[in-house]
Parts: sequence; C-alpha cells; structure tokens
Amino acid sequence: MSLIRQRPSRQLIVNNPAINNGPRKKNLETEPLAPFKGSNPGNLSPDLQPNTPPVFPKNCSQDQDVLKIGKYLLYNQTTDSSEVYNAVNSQTHEEFVCKVLPINTYRQELSPYWQVDCHENITNVSEIILGEAKAYVFFEKHFTDLHSYVRQKKRLREEEAAHLFKQIISAVQHCHDNGLILRDLKLRKFVFKDSDRKTLRLDGLEDATILDDEENDLMSDKHGCPAYVSPEILNATGTYSGKAADMWSLGVMLYTILIGRYPFHDTQPAALFGKIRRGQFNIPNMLSSRAKCLIKTLLRRDPSERLTAEQVLEHPWFKGSNSGYFSHRTDRTSSDQIVPEYIETCDDFFV
Repeated sequence: MSLIRQRPSRQLIVNNPAINNGPRKKNLETEPLAPFKGSNPGNLSPDLQPNTPPVFPKNCSQDQDVLKIGKYLLYNQTTDSSEVYNAVNSQTHEEFVCKVLPINTYRQELSPYWQVDCHENITNVSEIILGEAKAYVFFEKHFTDLHSYVRQKKRLREEEAAHLFKQIISAVQHCHDNGLILRDLKLRKFVFKDSDRKTLRLDGLEDATILDDEENDLMSDKHGCPAYVSPEILNATGTYSGKAADMWSLGVMLYTILIGRYPFHDTQPAALFGKIRRGQFNIPNMLSSRAKCLIKTLLRRDPSERLTAEQVLEHPWFKGSNSGYFSHRTDRTSSDQIVPEYIETCDDFFV
C-alpha cells in the first residue's frame, strides 16, 4: 500500500494486517505486555521474540507497562492530552517517537508531511502500522526542543543563534514553497536531531494548512500561540497572508532566542494583544546592528513589508561569523522577564 508520492531519499513503510504478505500475524492493535521487572525483559510473545532481549533506554522504568505494536515496543506516554509514546525497535534497538491517530483521520492529519516530502530540517514519517481502529505513526527520535534549550541557556550567542535560525528558515521556506502554511510556529515546534544540539528539525505539522492554490495564501482562521501571533490575525474580520503571519512568528522566535524573553509579554491576554497590535518593542543594545535589522524586518506591522523566507536566507546577518559582525555583549538589565517554563495555551482564539 502506497500512501504518498515517491520520495527521493526515504521509503515509507506501511504495514496493514489486512494485506497478506506471507503468514498472517495477529491483529496489530495495542497489546499490553506485563510490566517488565527484574533482569529479564525479553519475555515477549513468540512473534516478537528477538534473538536477544531488547535493550530499553535508561529512561524506561522497569515497572511501567509496555505496549507492543509489530516489531516496536511503546513506553512512556509523553503527554496526557494526546497518545504520543517513546518507542524502541525490538530487533534493532533503534528509538523512535510514536503518535497514535484515529484510523479514519490519520491520512488527513499526516497530509502536511507528505506535502513537503523529505527535508533535512523537517521531521519525517518513518513507518505507519495500521490497526483496526488506530494508526501507529513512527517518527525519528529527537532530543530536547528549542524552547527548553533557550530557557536553559537564558539566551543564545549570535553565532549559535545564526547557525540554528538558518535551519529554521530553511525548513519554513521549504514548506512555503510547497504550499504549506504552518500557522503555529514557535520555539517548541523545533527539536534537536542530535544530542550535541547542532541540528534542528521542524516537528508537529498536524496543525499546518495545505493551500488549494499555492499562489494564494490568504487565510481567515485565527489559530496560534498568543505570544507568537501577528497583528493582522488579531483583526476581528478579513483575511491575511498565511506566509507573512508565519514570518512574524519567526521574528518573535529570533528575538526570544537572542534576548531570552518575548518581544510582547503580558499575563493578561487583552493587554498582550494590545501590545502586539501596536507593534512596539525594544531591542537591547547588546545585539549587533545586523541582528537588530533582521528582527525589525520580520516584526513589521505591515505584512507586505516583512521579508520572505527566501529573502531572510540572504540576509547579511548569517555572514557575521566570517566578518566579525556578531556581538558578544551581554545585557544585565533584562533578567526579570525570561522565557517562561510553560508556553501559553495554543488553541484557536477569536478576539
């Protein structure tokens, strides 16, 4: 069964128990294994028994329930609000993230991933296993997200920020070029591919919108995180450019990465939205002139005046490491307003 157009660098494997590929195995709905304890975690059913007992990651408690889906073992449900699990291939011991989706909607929810095909800075679907009622979608494992990383480090130096932000822009440009509006861009959407925190991937495309006409990006729905939302989305009526709104969110992200706090911040939504509508923010002098310029060109109130993703990639700030233009100064006056531990609720909102 093929669910997507051919990708150049990755083959998507779709397993469906209804398709006869040799001896038929049991239905692939979740079957809880007995909580594994002690030193013998290999007591699996015969069709999953590896030659050697699977090695579970260190963060996998020996007292928790483990679910088996085909060759995968699912453990550590990562969120209370959705079915997302850590997973391990019992044969290769390779780690993944598994999202469990309703069988009747999984195609629609995964369509943004198929729209953009493969890109080094966008999370790929590795495999899909179809059960009777649910689809088990396996993604590449990632490490911490960018929001947690910035919060831990307070703020990033310009060299590191430029290295990471260029990857972010590259992912967004690829989405825009393929008719995908992300709508809910924020630091938490980007995760690290490696433990060295050098390579980012855009994760969680389920909220993205596929354009019917790639030349027309006008939208009317109001969706996103309050801290990242653009002024035009806050208008009571009318349409707005989805690509330009994404670029505003990127401006908020860049400001937060470099300064360690949001450009627009308030505990009351009405006051926060007022600040965003006015578009007034302060940039500390610790940043280089090129960094200030890039932030200002992204956080322009008029959507038509914002840079596109393609134009951002050509900005001279990214060449700062070769010409000594990055600033190394610190700001000792803004420690009262750091990136919060938990980001605001990101639901549809109407104002």
